Formats: sequence, structure tokens, C-alpha cells
Amino acid sequence: MTQVIVLNGGSSSGKSGIARCLQAVLPDPWLALGIDTLVEATPASMRAGGGGIELAGDGEVIVGPEFRAVEAAWMEGIAAMARAGARIILDEVFLGGADSQLRWQKALGELRVVWVGVRCDGAVAAGREVARGDRITGMAMSQAELVHRGMVYDVEVDTAGVESMECARVIAAQVA
Repeated sequence: MTQVIVLNGGSSSGKSGIARCLQAVLPDPWLALGIDTLVEATPASMRAGGGGIELAGDGEVIVGPEFRAVEAAWMEGIAAMARAGARIILDEVFLGGADSQLRWQKALGELRVVWVGVRCDGAVAAGREVARGDRITGMAMSQAELVHRGMVYDVEVDTAGVESMECARVIAAQVA
């Protein structure tokens, strides 16, 4: 039985919408958690650069060792929740591509995971970014392809022309 669904895509690619739709179409309760949840949970001092995480004016995300340490604990905590019986949908942005996936694979260990690539044309994601108004301009475009480098997925969806619900149905078909 699938215990974790990992949605990896760039900023404004549609991951959060897909996560909500997955919660609606999957038969059991699933918790939706993501990197934004972790970033928002950190103290403001860690979001100001240094060893934490910094969002540069051009949309670049700079991750330091203090944030990586907190992130490692977060990953182990998510894995522990899944091992305890919670079913988890992760909304992630793998800035390190395959290295990011490897960190999650190590944390999730023997858990049954469905790895999902959420693709979206950079220009479409950039348009969503502007419409949202809560993102730094340039983040969506810079992440659109970067997050998929070296990745291995069980399923991929493209949100540029497909609604979140349809993407969720494609993903749900992979969940056993």
C-alpha cells in the first residue's frame, strides 16, 4: 500500500492544487504537507539568509546548513508519521534535483512511495506566480526545469494545459 506521494515541481507549477484534489479523490484520509509548511514554521531569523534559507530578489533560493539540519529532522518526522500509519502527500521543490530525491529516499527508507513529477511550462508558471502575488518574480521560471534534473518518477503530469483534478486522477491511478 502506498504510504507517501511526493509531488515535485517548481514554484507555481500546481502542486498544492493537485494535493488538495488528491485528498478529495483518494479513498482514505491523506495529510498534505510541504516545503512551504516547513519554511513558514521556521523562525524569521532563519529566513533572513546566513545559515538558514533566503529568497533572493531574482527568485533564487539559497539554502544554508542550519536550514538543511532542520529539513533533515523534518524529513525524518514525516517518515515517522508515515511509518505510524499516516498517509502523506508531500508538496516539494527539489532544488537539488536528484540529490534532493536521494535525501528523501534515505529518510523514507522502506516506505512505499509514488514519485510524481509536476511539470509546467516556465512561462505558464511565471504567469501564475504574478497572479498569486505571494512569490518573488523569477522563482517559477528559474525552477521550472531545474527541479526535474536527474529525477526518476513513477508518473509525470503537466499542469500547463490540464486541470489539477485530472492530474490528481492520473496520480491516484498509480496509488495502490
